[in-house]
Amino acid sequence: VGKYVALHDAYLSVVEALAHGGIAHRTRVHIQWIDSETLEQDGPGVLQNVHGILVPGGFGARGIEGKVLAARYARERGIPFFGICLGMQAAVIEFARNVAGMEAANSTEFDAKTPYPVIDLMPEQQTVEDLGGTMRLGSYPCVLVPGTLAHQVYGQDLIFERHRHRFEVNNQFRTRLQEMGLAASGVSPDERLVEMMELPDHPWFLGTQFHPEFQSRPNRPHPLFASFIGASSIYREEGSPRLTASERSS
Repeated sequence: VGKYVALHDAYLSVVEALAHGGIAHRTRVHIQWIDSETLEQDGPGVLQNVHGILVPGGFGARGIEGKVLAARYARERGIPFFGICLGMQAAVIEFARNVAGMEAANSTEFDAKTPYPVIDLMPEQQTVEDLGGTMRLGSYPCVLVPGTLAHQVYGQDLIFERHRHRFEVNNQFRTRLQEMGLAASGVSPDERLVEMMELPDHPWFLGTQFHPEFQSRPNRPHPLFASFIGASSIYREEGSPRLTASERSS
């Protein structure tokens, strides 16, 4: 679910990483390209036959509510969900609005006056006028929390992943989000920055602030993409425990 789906090459790295994840399971991945703006207008019916939902990165307000809607659909129906960069931020916004009681929660990238800026620039970036100067670029370390899906997928405590983004999860709301069930499963070594978030009570719902697709290779699929495709394959065969028998068979 993206805003640049008219030009598939805009997501070439993600497409290739999905194929790599399929290789890990001897599974061919069929992509259904869904314009997030169309999703806003027509509703989530177009998602009813998918086995996994991936919301990739991007910039700007256009189509963001479609991404938020996709995250909600996946969360409520137990469909594997993978949010990358802006995709993770959309999932945080959705959870804040519809689970944590923060109606009108948003990112200050889209609404500077939101009463609940769950996604925002870090305080030290607020006065930087050059947009490029506020971006977090390149490889950064991430500490994984034991017992989480993220830790299980990587099988290690410390990872390094590549970033290309400007906004972050706002620590002002971090505790409230976690108390309501959205776990920070990966953080910076100083614990100031949220790198990964997930829903522990969901079959597979995970978001990353970084771009794991940049490190995936055909003979070395990125573990997150391999795990996502594996979860999607299970959903294809078994459906979600949250669905009724008739819904699983439809």
